[in-house]
Amino acid sequence: MLEFLQQKLETVFRNLRGYGKLSEANIADALREIRLALLAADVHYPVAKRLCEEIQKKALGKEALAGIRPGDQFVKIFHEELVRLLEEGEREIRPERPLRLLLCGLNGSGKTTTAAKLALWFRKQRQDVALVAGDLTRPAAREQLQRLGEQVQVPVYAWPDGSSIETVVREGRARGEKERRDVLIFDAAGRLDVDAELLEELAGVAALWEPGESLLVVDAATGQVAVKVAEAFAAKVPLTGLVLSRTDGDARGGAALSIQQVTGIPIKFLGIGEKPDALQPFVPERFVGRLLGMGDIVELVDRAQAELDAQSMEEMAKRLKSNEFGLQDFLAQLRFMKRLGPLENFLALLPGFPGKEAVKVDEKKIKQIEAIILSMTPEERSRPMILNGRRRLRIARGSGTQVTDVNDLLRKFDSMRKMIRRISKGGTGKGWPKLGIPRTLRG
Repeated sequence: MLEFLQQKLETVFRNLRGYGKLSEANIADALREIRLALLAADVHYPVAKRLCEEIQKKALGKEALAGIRPGDQFVKIFHEELVRLLEEGEREIRPERPLRLLLCGLNGSGKTTTAAKLALWFRKQRQDVALVAGDLTRPAAREQLQRLGEQVQVPVYAWPDGSSIETVVREGRARGEKERRDVLIFDAAGRLDVDAELLEELAGVAALWEPGESLLVVDAATGQVAVKVAEAFAAKVPLTGLVLSRTDGDARGGAALSIQQVTGIPIKFLGIGEKPDALQPFVPERFVGRLLGMGDIVELVDRAQAELDAQSMEEMAKRLKSNEFGLQDFLAQLRFMKRLGPLENFLALLPGFPGKEAVKVDEKKIKQIEAIILSMTPEERSRPMILNGRRRLRIARGSGTQVTDVNDLLRKFDSMRKMIRRISKGGTGKGWPKLGIPRTLRG
């Protein structure tokens, strides 16, 4: 979602770094380009105007002019102002338990999927969660929520066809209280578009449900349309937060920068993929850091810690130090990286990552590598030096590949193992290998 705006801003900042000092003229030129980039990214005009005015005030101050690298100072000012803009409002989920949460949004916004993602997020916080199937309008909405509930191992309260919305709300609330659930998430009905009937129904549901949190799910790809949707819902429902879905797509990012400022409702979560665990709390500083190409090391570490335990990390370290890193370890590393999500998204968290288009990870190549390694015997994986021509032919046939593919993998693996030895002795690699991503994985 951030790539379009990120590329535009990089060009502006690159030009600024070429100046010896910040002046009123070059600041004005830069701000004009930034304003155009923001508008092209579908940022609401008043928001873009306000942001540029605040940056101009600070960039022309004496403190900003006193530094050695004026271009970097401008980036710092831009970063701080954008973070300040996005930090407004209460983004933390209320700590009171039990918590009744109302989730609303238009059909197609990813509302029901987000309900399951939220349930999993709360479950990971060791909360006892249940979902309430309150969408009685959309065909198969109840069945979809039940399937998602099974995936995330969270119970779903559902009632048969013909039940009234009042019955679902009252009985769902009573059942949650009886079972002493910490969090109860009500998946409300959506519509194809905002209409009076939908809003009146939601207002009635909110009055009966009495939610501690009311979250609106909006599709980040809809740009300023998302802002209008949020305004319409906020007029009838006491919204406490927003969830931006599909932020991993090719949306231009304007909704994320506009919607909070225009509506006054804080963004609380970002949907970053289709999988149940592809939801993260919205942290302005980390979001802006990624926007400005500074990466998000915190999220990268969080993802890694969620997938690796201390014992496996210790065992891997021992094998690296003793030069016992084999093809089985290499396969384990690939599978670990796949669990972190799409590799392009994972790499985008690294500072200075050139973007998905510049470095494309070939998922088919990864599957091919897995097939080749799995076609080897345990001894061959631990001692690849015994792989003669006959064995390589057998492996190629077993994995549905060519002998040249097997040879290419072994050659790349040997280079990677040599690099690991250098690093373990205090040396450094060059280019992409030092990220732990062998070139053979790139398309």
